[in-house]
Amino acid sequence: MMFKLCDKLPSFSEIISHLSLKEDTGCFIVFTGVVRAFSENGEKVLYLYYEANEELAAKVFDEIVKDLKKKYGIHDAFLYHKIGKAHVGEKVMYVGVASKRRREAFNAIQELVERIKKEVPIWKKEVTESREYWVGVEE
Repeated sequence: MMFKLCDKLPSFSEIISHLSLKEDTGCFIVFTGVVRAFSENGEKVLYLYYEANEELAAKVFDEIVKDLKKKYGIHDAFLYHKIGKAHVGEKVMYVGVASKRRREAFNAIQELVERIKKEVPIWKKEVTESREYWVGVEE
């Protein structure tokens, strides 16, 4: 398992080189998160800004991976997430899983991405042409 918060994401080839593959690993899947040009309500996004509680984020991610290993039998998982300012079109997150079969990998990657967004303490500020706000925080 690999968890890393960074100012600049490593190259894709470097990231997948850290994925632990077992003898019976049949596939690995990588999700790439990219900054969209428009917010959920259609506003033009200028940039995003990410902050995190790194120590707690690592612990929460580790617990999620343990849970998904039990649930789906995945062999390994990783998260690389950008911290700081991110511009439209920039890659901000790589999430990967390795498993014996693709069905388990697809199910696990979908749940893993959703749980990262909901449970791991990484916060996103969206800066648009008209305002800036922390996503998921009630005003």
